[in-house]
Amino acid sequence: MNEDVQQLLLNLKLKAIAAHLDECLAVAEREGTPVLTLFAQLLRAEWQARQQAALAARLKRAHLPETWTLETFPFKIQTGVKERQIRTFAQLGFIPKAENIVFIGETGVGKTGLMSALVLKAVQNGYRALFIKAQDLFDEMYASLADRSTRKLLRTLANVDVLAIDELGYLNIKPEQTNIFFKLMEERHHRKPTLLTTNLPYPAWQDFLGNKPLTQALLSRLRERCHTIVIDGPCLRAQQG
Repeated sequence: MNEDVQQLLLNLKLKAIAAHLDECLAVAEREGTPVLTLFAQLLRAEWQARQQAALAARLKRAHLPETWTLETFPFKIQTGVKERQIRTFAQLGFIPKAENIVFIGETGVGKTGLMSALVLKAVQNGYRALFIKAQDLFDEMYASLADRSTRKLLRTLANVDVLAIDELGYLNIKPEQTNIFFKLMEERHHRKPTLLTTNLPYPAWQDFLGNKPLTQALLSRLRERCHTIVIDGPCLRAQQG
């Protein structure tokens, strides 16, 4: 009978219940656990296993780099950041409001660490996220032109709950890539938040996007609902060294 139950549980994809059944039955028999209590224990084990599996899948799809969390970020060293403001962002109110966050600063001040820490919080709270280097993003955009998959790429990126683009700066990009990037920001506008790190102040964005009217239109959309964090503190890599 137990083998039949185990097989039924596996057929129903209740793997956690199948794994814990014998142990829970033994404890229930020894301690006289009520049937409903036992049932709840098994269901809770299944739910927790599925939550963990879903989190693991979201983390894998997010492609987060190895970096700081908010708990390990050296706020005491990086005086150019307001810890209270970052922890307010970590409450994730910016996501349903579709508010963008842009981190501007020199190399090594912790922009990527802060952004990835916020993305991690989002993933841990059930949101779908993607962390991608700006160069990789623009490479994908250019490659999509060759196989005519641009529309598919835009649809995928536009629907990610939190899109985090790292190291937007002095890139060699073509006009076609600028156009696709603008379309992406346009499609996410008022719908989904985008997080960015860059070493360039906004006026310098035209230097690498190369199209003044399009850059102005892009920044108008990006900055309409946006928190801009300018980090003018010390280089953390020097501190670590």
